[in-house]
Amino acid sequence: MKDIDFKCICDNMIDALYVTDHHGNTIYVNDAYLKLGDLTREEIIGKNIIILNDEQDLYSGGVLPDVIKSKKRVDCVGTLTRTNTKVHITGIPIFDSNGYIKYAVATEKDMERLEELEDNLAELRKDNYKGNIELAYLRDQQLVNSDVVAESSCMQEAFSIARSVSKTDVTVLITGESGTGKEIIADAIYMASDRNGKPFIKLNCSAIPSTLLESELFGYEEGSFTGASKGGKPGLFEIANGGVVLLDEIGDMPLDLQVKLLRVLQSHEVLRIGGKEPINLDIRLIASTNKDLKAAIAKGTFREDLYYRLNVVPITLAPLKERQADIEPLVEIFLKRYNNRYNKNVILTRGAMVMMLEYPWPGNIRELKNVVERMVVINFSNVIDGEIVSRVLGLTSEQKEAINPKTGTLKAATESLERQLIQEALAKHGSKRQAAKSLGIDHSTLIKKCKRLGIE
Repeated sequence: MKDIDFKCICDNMIDALYVTDHHGNTIYVNDAYLKLGDLTREEIIGKNIIILNDEQDLYSGGVLPDVIKSKKRVDCVGTLTRTNTKVHITGIPIFDSNGYIKYAVATEKDMERLEELEDNLAELRKDNYKGNIELAYLRDQQLVNSDVVAESSCMQEAFSIARSVSKTDVTVLITGESGTGKEIIADAIYMASDRNGKPFIKLNCSAIPSTLLESELFGYEEGSFTGASKGGKPGLFEIANGGVVLLDEIGDMPLDLQVKLLRVLQSHEVLRIGGKEPINLDIRLIASTNKDLKAAIAKGTFREDLYYRLNVVPITLAPLKERQADIEPLVEIFLKRYNNRYNKNVILTRGAMVMMLEYPWPGNIRELKNVVERMVVINFSNVIDGEIVSRVLGLTSEQKEAINPKTGTLKAATESLERQLIQEALAKHGSKRQAAKSLGIDHSTLIKKCKRLGIE
């Protein structure tokens, strides 16, 4: 401690410092005090604070006489006369080993600086509040900004349910054919939830052999079975603690593991294989499947009690063939994505789009995405027409005739013409207000049409 230069430290403090002995004789002031009051050490050092101020009127509101008299901390607001600087003063007594005052110390803070800090703090709080509002909005928008398009009424209903449950911890069961976007709905719920930023563990129950699935989910202790890792291994439930677990294709989970999963949901605890002490869990569970779980219950391959534990909030995704209003916006999203990825500028003819609108898409969104990517990659003319669509989809002559572009729906043709006219007006005028005027419709009507037709 003897090597520490306390005088150097005190002279570099931001706050002013004034020290007297127990009689009130000034023994030290730091540089900040001298600067704040436009004073010199020669004017102050060795002078008694009461006499000094009576003679020179250096300050008002001094606290050290009261500190010495009361032997307690004293706070007040004072003024350094020469500079007319308003300061907040805190005076404290320092005692010796016998309980007598040895020093009286005052620290002084420039009130103007304190007010600036207070204003800055108020601004930070305002920005923080605004940031929280924006964050809540952006999280909510995650449900809209994903690859899943909600032009069709059935998808709008699915999104509405997802949005309403995202801020809760309720268990959600997402059902639908393979490729309908179940995982993206789960992603959207997670992104819009308060658990966003915490672990989000996904497990496809059909992709892992049943012999390994138990150890992956629940973990194991060292020596619990032949080949168990030294020190054991945490399961995915443990890893996801505090976050969210998505069990995809839960309809393929073996019956014995369904029993263990039911215990996890009921007790909020997990027990490792070979373990003796349960581990507390704080997780949200989302499950998804392309199977009819009620039919599986009837066959005895899925537990009814587990089904009701999972099916607290069901979200059903319709196949793409029942969501024709979603097809064209999805095609445009994927076309833009793969044009950017492969540095191309491929466009789709209206005839090609009508064929895609009429195709039943048994592989749903996944098939649609793969088809668009394939047509972009193999294209050398920068144009996708009906013939290319027919060839990529492998349509027979009968199928081509059944979905002939000339027999496309009136709704599809109307929307195509609307989109073309709006895009041309926007390109010509550069603003929605002017474009609406040229089209003879209200500005608000144009905004709604742009949103419905997916026009940026």
